Amino acid sequence: MREVDRRLLSAMRDCGTDPRVAAAARGLSWCGEHGAVWIAAGLVGAGADHERRGAWLRGTALVGAAHLASMAVKLAVRRARPQLASLRPLVSTAGRHSFPSSHAASAAAAALAFGALGPAGRHLVPPLAAAMCVSRLVVGVHYPTDVVAGVLLGGITAGLGAAWMTGPATAATASRAAATVRAAPPAATAPVGAASRASASEGGAAHA
Repeated sequence: MREVDRRLLSAMRDCGTDPRVAAAARGLSWCGEHGAVWIAAGLVGAGADHERRGAWLRGTALVGAAHLASMAVKLAVRRARPQLASLRPLVSTAGRHSFPSSHAASAAAAALAFGALGPAGRHLVPPLAAAMCVSRLVVGVHYPTDVVAGVLLGGITAGLGAAWMTGPATAATASRAAATVRAAPPAATAPVGAASRASASEGGAAHA
């Protein structure tokens, strides 16, 4: 398995010999450092989407939790960063441990959390998250198994927090809907009551 891991990494790192691919991979890796791009996206979403502000903030907290969880696992596993004899990494790293990928963990958490909050998150975040995961292989700082483990960790974190993230927002929406229903009958029956009274008046006048 270790040899397969190394060969796949070497093949992905070879893609970084193209300057355009290398530049894109570097940019994605830098943006994803400490989950920065996802935390920023969550805060922007909270500012723009007033109705679901709480859900956006809780989703952002899940991204942060996935990142912190990945750091804890790294300290426990202590797997060294890959070293390829022929190709050096394209970026520097904040730490020397590689398993799991923190970039992948925060990206997967963001894809699931923000993807549940509307069409924009559903269509934009998952492709960007996938590209960020691949970028960690292209820049040569993670084995494929690091990235897979990071995706699983981020997905589990977001999945465990899904009800917490969306629950209050759903309850608030249901409460507003119930209030609308309760307010509707008086408004709807008022014309009917008025019409009944008018009909009764006309009947009385006819008998008179």
